[in-house]
Amino acid sequence: MKMFEYKIKMQIELQLEEVKILIKLNKLKQVDRRLRVIKLYLEGKKQSEIAKKMDYSRSGVCNLIKNYHEKGLIEYARYKYGGNRRNMSIEEEIELLSEFEEASSNGELVIAKTIKKKFDEKLGRDTGRGYIYMLLKRHKARKLVPRTVHPKKASKEEIENSKKT
Repeated sequence: MKMFEYKIKMQIELQLEEVKILIKLNKLKQVDRRLRVIKLYLEGKKQSEIAKKMDYSRSGVCNLIKNYHEKGLIEYARYKYGGNRRNMSIEEEIELLSEFEEASSNGELVIAKTIKKKFDEKLGRDTGRGYIYMLLKRHKARKLVPRTVHPKKASKEEIENSKKT
């Protein structure tokens, strides 16, 4: 029995050392927090203590520990949110914007609202207006032009009537 306990204790110490090494090598904040939760768990802290110290809910700590046991340390520590998280591929975006590029080269005024409408039709769902501006910025297609006249500007007659004589 004592030999079995000794082996388990040694395994935990090895895992703890691996976690400490990964914490030192890691440069991502999200991964660092998860690794610190596992470090505290391997040091023998209770889940409620870990939750309070790391500003997680207790169920969040339980889920992190469960994922650690199921996936292993390397897969658990891997950053999973890289790359393209866009709604369309770059080629599809270029194709969509090319329609508006043709219209603007013909002298038509193209506004973000019309691009958004076409974009939403193609996706089949509503997207935020900010996404369209990021899309335009990504493809260097955004050119701001100031208004020539304020939309609420008074007419010339009203301006003349309001002047003191």
